Amino acid sequence: MAGAFGAHGLRGVVSERGLEVFQTAVTYQMYHSLALILVSLLSGTALNVRLLNISAGFFTAGILLFSGSLYLLVLTSMTWPGPVTPLGGVCLMVGWALVIAAGVKRAHRS
Repeated sequence: MAGAFGAHGLRGVVSERGLEVFQTAVTYQMYHSLALILVSLLSGTALNVRLLNISAGFFTAGILLFSGSLYLLVLTSMTWPGPVTPLGGVCLMVGWALVIAAGVKRAHRS
């Protein structure tokens, strides 16, 4: 829905650059929402559930901070969310690192 809103509702309202930034937020939100589903599915396997749960927290924080700050930048006149965006990106990277660590830890036990 956010993508459709950006593609149709924001055209002519925000700049082309604003549309690009909004699309980036939508894309990262979608990918990492799928990552949360993946983590949920992997929790039912022999992987380290504690690491997977922590990764889900980082993915959630990353979505809120990364995509949320970009949405705020595009949709409001606020400028303070700009420095928050990289922190969200770091959260997303930590989430992926934890998913990989859960897999590696499992691989070493086998």
